[in-house]
Amino acid sequence: MGQVVTPTVRNLLVACIGVYLLQMVMGERLVDLFGLWPPNSFTPHFQPWQLVSYAFLHDPGSFTHILFNMFALYMFGPEIERLLGARRFFTYYIVCVIGAAIAQLAVLRLVGNPPVPTVGASGGIFGLLLAFGLAFPRRRLMLIFPPIPMPAWLFVTLYGLLELYLGVSGHASGVAHFAHLGGMVGGFALILYWRVQQRR
Repeated sequence: MGQVVTPTVRNLLVACIGVYLLQMVMGERLVDLFGLWPPNSFTPHFQPWQLVSYAFLHDPGSFTHILFNMFALYMFGPEIERLLGARRFFTYYIVCVIGAAIAQLAVLRLVGNPPVPTVGASGGIFGLLLAFGLAFPRRRLMLIFPPIPMPAWLFVTLYGLLELYLGVSGHASGVAHFAHLGGMVGGFALILYWRVQQRR
């Protein structure tokens, strides 16, 4: 799984890693312009392009942030791209990213937290996990901690429930759990739309 990198996945990997290196040089200036800021009276930074651009940024202070996202993109992305084709794969990924952004902005508005920017490709990654679980439900996946094998459908379901629990309970604060779920919801909505169009 993921041994041969497909073209769109490769371009996404290069873009995210390249932007991350640029962030190391430019500091917070890129986040000010391209991170996802909530559109409220306290932050005039929000711009429409941030609904997508935030997903190419990562926290320069946490190497594991980009490492895990890019590893998941490398592992799960190629099979989904081969299944959907390059154009549909890219559309799917961007829809998941936008779905995650909308969910994050909605939650921030609801809870009224201090305005902070959201960055990271996790919304798109969680959308890919959903697609993988739907396309290959019986594929065995091995957890790292603990090393327990399980079918893809169960892995994705448990991961989604964990994100919901963490988001509602407030544990692991500082992580956009509802954005992760928004990426899955956006991906699922697009898959349903494609299926309806195919039946017609």
